[in-house]
Amino acid sequence: MKHAPATPAAHPPGQTRIEALSPEFLDAAAALAAELGLPRDGDADFALQLGPAGLQLQELGPGAAGPVRVDFVEGALAHRRLQGGGAGQMIAKAVGIQPGVRPFILDATAGLGRDAFVLAQLGCAVTLIERQPLVAALLADGMRRGLDDTEVAPIIEHMQLRRGNAIELMRAWPLDTPPQVIYLDPMFPHRDKSALVKKEMRLFRPLVGDDLDAPALLQAALALASHRVVVKRPRKAPIIEGAKPSYALEGKSSRYDIYPRKALKPQG
Repeated sequence: MKHAPATPAAHPPGQTRIEALSPEFLDAAAALAAELGLPRDGDADFALQLGPAGLQLQELGPGAAGPVRVDFVEGALAHRRLQGGGAGQMIAKAVGIQPGVRPFILDATAGLGRDAFVLAQLGCAVTLIERQPLVAALLADGMRRGLDDTEVAPIIEHMQLRRGNAIELMRAWPLDTPPQVIYLDPMFPHRDKSALVKKEMRLFRPLVGDDLDAPALLQAALALASHRVVVKRPRKAPIIEGAKPSYALEGKSSRYDIYPRKALKPQG
């Protein structure tokens, strides 16, 4: 059998390069490339671009969708901040928010930080963990820009970002200060079909993949949380393998599986 001639190795799937969108960002882009260990040029599927509007992730090539960035000041999150349902939102009920109760929450699968931002806006202190370096960079940039806005800054100040593997960080967490609630939203193959989510999934799935370690993530969360673990799932998705939730809150597209440890009570 004749073998095909050897060809130069293609760049790895999901390869990303760093780009400055204007000359004044060249130095910052070089520093970011060094921090993340990414090239400044060459073939790539994605570009992490730094420019006047902040940091954004752009798919490259024909038919590419527009860039994804974290914006806590304008857009969908601004509308939700100004017009949202407050403590009546399902996510608020899922984490146990009630009069006099604003739990300390660990969002162990932070992603772009939308749910953490909503919880922080409702008055909860939220620690976010993100293990994918590019997603963490986008999130950190969005938080930095949010601090420049007088209305958003007090919300961002309730949020603290940690980068790394959530399972390892939870297992090493100081047991004298456990989070009251741990919130998990693992990547799942069949997500919300909205245009925004489809665009983000198209960009992130080659970089992040599915959370195949979700059972270990749940196990670590159950071992650490003092009061409850909440898992967000697509409405028709199976529960995560392992312990069974005590109950669930179900909406049109999402479901919150609740694993209570003990009751959350008003302070004072």
